[in-house]
Amino acid sequence: MRARSVAVVALVTIPIAIIAAFFIVGPERLWSLAGPADQGPVDFETLSRRETPNDALACPLGACKARSDIKPPVFAVSAHELRKAFRTAVASEPNLELVDVDENKLSARYVQRSAFWRFPDTIEVRFVDVEDGRSTIAIYSRSLVGRGDLGVNKARVQRWIDKLAKLAPVVQIA
Repeated sequence: MRARSVAVVALVTIPIAIIAAFFIVGPERLWSLAGPADQGPVDFETLSRRETPNDALACPLGACKARSDIKPPVFAVSAHELRKAFRTAVASEPNLELVDVDENKLSARYVQRSAFWRFPDTIEVRFVDVEDGRSTIAIYSRSLVGRGDLGVNKARVQRWIDKLAKLAPVVQIA
């Protein structure tokens, strides 16, 4: 009977201790064991998608070698204007950090963390001029931790495009 009581206490205590250690150490420090939260830049033209289902890509036709999950719309503004609208569109996103801007490529890179577990995802965004003063966008969102993401990256990419479409006029829907 005593052995059973010890086993029950252990089964209850060990998970509580693990969860407490997680929050004492901090999830951001724990996830850093998998690598830096900012996974670095990507080259959309040569991008190879992951074999695991924990990324999502929105890319204009012909701009990426990789398969796109979402075809982004064409906007009735220049890439510079689209970038300004985009900053406004994502300003309300929770737990979002701008980690890099490349003025020459008209690109930006963000890290967004999930609310509770603080999982970091890296999101690369490029603003692309097309003909007649119009533009479009390429977005690649990828998780650092785990093999799957329950559709979080794809939902984020679509949400960001939808927010942007409310601020910049769309002339061609995907």
